[in-house]
Amino acid sequence: QVQLVESGGGLVQAGGSLRLSCAASGRTFDLYAVGWFRQAPGKEREFVAGISRSSGSTSYADSVKGRFTISRDNAKNTAYLQMNSLHAEDTAVYYCAARFGSSVYTAANGYRNWGQGTQVTVSS
Repeated sequence: QVQLVESGGGLVQAGGSLRLSCAASGRTFDLYAVGWFRQAPGKEREFVAGISRSSGSTSYADSVKGRFTISRDNAKNTAYLQMNSLHAEDTAVYYCAARFGSSVYTAANGYRNWGQGTQVTVSS
């Protein structure tokens, strides 16, 4: 098991950027694939981006391709989500999740470890 803590959310104007961080406890972070999900009010939680445990594979939702970049630094037990050209529709609570294994998984039910979430609000 790993414990995850997100940070970096906030209020930003449309077109701006934010970088979210996901800090993991424990010494086995490099055994877990990581995903970022988001949930807007009244909507289901949706996949945003994922990265394999060795950073060799990444996956993005179509809505964020070309704007968001997922990365990780296993030496720092941290994953990141760089978000550029933000839109008002990107407003949501963003969650970091981890699943034991190497493969990126886009379904939320594939992840057992979740952070508490960080709010991202994009003003138009």
